[in-house]
Amino acid sequence: MNRSLTALFAALEAVLVAGVGIGIPLVPLTVVWATQYGFAADWAIFWRASADAWLLGHGVDVHVTLDAVLAAQLGVTADNTSFFVTVAPLGFAVLTVLLAVRAGRRVGETRFRQWGGLVSLATFALISAGVTFSALYPLARPSIVQGVLLPTLVFALGLGIGLLHTRRAAGDDAGSSIRDWINDWSPSTRAAVSTSLRAGAASVAGVLAVSSVLVGLLLAVNYAAVISLYEGLHTGVVGGLALTVGQLAFLPNLVAWAASWLIGPGFAIGVGSSVSPLSTQLGPVPAVPFFGALPTGELAFGFAGLLVPVVIGFLVAAILRPKLVDQLDVERPWLWLAAIGLGSGVVGGVLLGAVSWAASGAAGPGRLSQVGADPLAVGLFAALEIGVAASIGLLVSRKRAPALTKAE
Repeated sequence: MNRSLTALFAALEAVLVAGVGIGIPLVPLTVVWATQYGFAADWAIFWRASADAWLLGHGVDVHVTLDAVLAAQLGVTADNTSFFVTVAPLGFAVLTVLLAVRAGRRVGETRFRQWGGLVSLATFALISAGVTFSALYPLARPSIVQGVLLPTLVFALGLGIGLLHTRRAAGDDAGSSIRDWINDWSPSTRAAVSTSLRAGAASVAGVLAVSSVLVGLLLAVNYAAVISLYEGLHTGVVGGLALTVGQLAFLPNLVAWAASWLIGPGFAIGVGSSVSPLSTQLGPVPAVPFFGALPTGELAFGFAGLLVPVVIGFLVAAILRPKLVDQLDVERPWLWLAAIGLGSGVVGGVLLGAVSWAASGAAGPGRLSQVGADPLAVGLFAALEIGVAASIGLLVSRKRAPALTKAE
């Protein structure tokens, strides 16, 4: 495959990634336009709604202005008719990353992988710019700078992972200055840093996995309440399908909020509300069906959820410890083990704080200006819980470090 064909192939991969992401909301909305509006309404409205949803899903802020009639129908005061929507339905970003990884692998299999990667990235940036400018409207206006940059950065993340994976699989992984610098570290230092990163990332993955199961259980147990909210909206079959697609886009947000619940700080659905392991205090909640799964009142054993990150941090550290102590050749190994455990807590806290930050924001005017978790509180709680548990898991073991055995 020559350079021209590689460029064409890479550009098509970028178009496919963007097309799938935008098409997910656009297809059901177009069906609504055809069946419920009989092609009479302006289809551009549904295109802009799909574009706004896709851009929001990649972290782009959208400035919304309500007209007087709609504001009166929603009960919004005149002071709150203009606001920003910043909460991102992360399902779009997750989909872009996964499809971009696939695109990166396919482009990486070509002869001109670097050239193909640049063309693919430039094509996606042009698409993002086009979508952003096509969605500009006085009543709902996405940020132009964010609309061009943020989706492109999300795509670049997945594309880079895919290209790197293919490059390593092909055995063409040349050295770099950073890698050479790391190779100059002592074996003990490399083992300590590597274990801290792995333990922190694995602990976060474990917490998110448990959070996913928890969200699934809550939806199953509160199935009747969710269906009641669907019926109360009177959306019809097609409208219900569009609403379901929108809720699926927020599924990663629900998992992130459940993780913040397990960590301890919990999350909010509006200013003044709180959903935490100890109690739930909710005011008026938007009539979105998945909110019917939210726990209510005080949970008798809610505090038990706080044990999840502690247990996961301990188990991950205990699993990684045997290999770690074989690589450590230092004095006072117990001090190194404690530091590595605390380092894994820092990694876990940063990652979970970042997840909470990405999943939170403003969903509307007034009290809906605060939806999600406090990323700083989640990060600090997670760092403490995972760090202490991991330190104990590394220190408490029957197998002792070689340096300690020699000293005896």
